Amino acid sequence: MKILVTIPCLLTGGTEIQTLNLVRALIQGGHQVTTACYFEHTENMVKLYEDAGSKVVLFSKEGVRLGGVKGILFLLKNLWKIKLSLRPDVVHVQYMAPGAIPIILLKLMGQKSIVATAHTNADVYGVKAMKLLKFLQSHVLRAFTCITLRAEKNFFGSCSLFDSSICRIPAHAHYTIYNALPGYIQITDKKRENKDIITIGVVSRLEHIKGMDLVVPAFAKVYEKNKNIRLLVVGDGSLRHQMEEDASRSHLCKIIEFAGMQQQRDLQSYYDKIDVLLMPSRSEGFGLTAIEGMARGCVLVASNTGGLPEVVREGYVGLLHQPESVDDLANKICSLIENPKLLEQMRSHLSDYVHQFTFERYADLFNDLYSQYCVKLTFNRL
Repeated sequence: MKILVTIPCLLTGGTEIQTLNLVRALIQGGHQVTTACYFEHTENMVKLYEDAGSKVVLFSKEGVRLGGVKGILFLLKNLWKIKLSLRPDVVHVQYMAPGAIPIILLKLMGQKSIVATAHTNADVYGVKAMKLLKFLQSHVLRAFTCITLRAEKNFFGSCSLFDSSICRIPAHAHYTIYNALPGYIQITDKKRENKDIITIGVVSRLEHIKGMDLVVPAFAKVYEKNKNIRLLVVGDGSLRHQMEEDASRSHLCKIIEFAGMQQQRDLQSYYDKIDVLLMPSRSEGFGLTAIEGMARGCVLVASNTGGLPEVVREGYVGLLHQPESVDDLANKICSLIENPKLLEQMRSHLSDYVHQFTFERYADLFNDLYSQYCVKLTFNRL
């Protein structure tokens, strides 16, 4: 089939990485894939999509985002143009702002088969937006996929994991298909060396929504009780200066390393340095960093919010802390580093646990989903 994948931007976020996995999976399944980006993009991300085998069409060569009526007319013009030239069998819309508008425009253009994937939790949408999303799922979309069961249930009131035993997809179905590990992270079962120093780390954008303002204060509380620790901060963002000031005020600069933003190909080596990985997010649709870290042997301490409680099985591969609480974050870290047997037990579970997030499984599931279209389209053309 000819499949058009649409996405607002091609930057370096988790949504773009997972959409790249989708493109790779569909191409592996024998489909012809074109990716259309509405607005912002980077040369590096565009190249990754092209290297995966997708043609990439940039609606805005300059990467300028338009809103309001101008934005709608811009999308109308460019979606109509690509629909006429490509004549896709299916359009797969990445449901992130703008999400509903492209779906409505494509439906008005006569596109019959439209699939959407939401990469966020329901808590980012207001009441009106939720009503619109449910209307589109019930009356317009052929299928709607979510990245966690929690998100799917919040959206639609019910949820189920998609699997290969589903013989026929009913009209307007919704399912959960978990995100997959990106190609730059491999699963390891290599044992960690016993060492005197425990490395606590974050691999994240240094932003408020990621809870990065909680990290250094929590680390300082842990250090008061445990001197055999260090902190590794991988990433950059608007809170970096504040985090560095927190480190200076706490006289911890010598044991806190700010590694800055790193290329994706280098992240694996940084995860390998971390024993306890922190994800104190205030909102998190899935938690790609969590499965990346687990694949490399990091035990998690994550916020009990969004998709994290589903991805991080508490007491098995990590611990969950109360969102916004520096004290609870510090206590959960202490409970791991002060109990080496517990830390090692959780670490021993990681390799097997994270296999549910492999690309191979993800590709099989999406190609099973799309195989239903092949049958339907063939039948309709007879």
